[in-house]
Amino acid sequence: MTIEYEHLFQKFLPALISKRNEFKMQGYKMVTVQDIWGICVKKKWRKRNIQTLHAYEIVEDLFSLTAAQYMTYSQIEESKTSNWFSVLNQDELQLLLHQQEQKEPL
Repeated sequence: MTIEYEHLFQKFLPALISKRNEFKMQGYKMVTVQDIWGICVKKKWRKRNIQTLHAYEIVEDLFSLTAAQYMTYSQIEESKTSNWFSVLNQDELQLLLHQQEQKEPL
């Protein structure tokens, strides 16, 4: 996984770790600092020049991210990238289609 704005990521790593620990306390144990950073880059700062943001703006955005926002964003991104008819599901798809064909003559 490539981290966008690596130099800023390293600079704000303590704030990211704090936010990750907050999520862990709320039961979201799989959240990583890279996930949190990625959401801020792609969602909160997508229309802004990150290079010109003040440190307090970045920290404020990191700390204002809620678990609900994280989950909503990650679910939407997952649904965009999921291929429901992937090779892994081809057998199931064929089984469903074959069953449908058998039921039609009734």
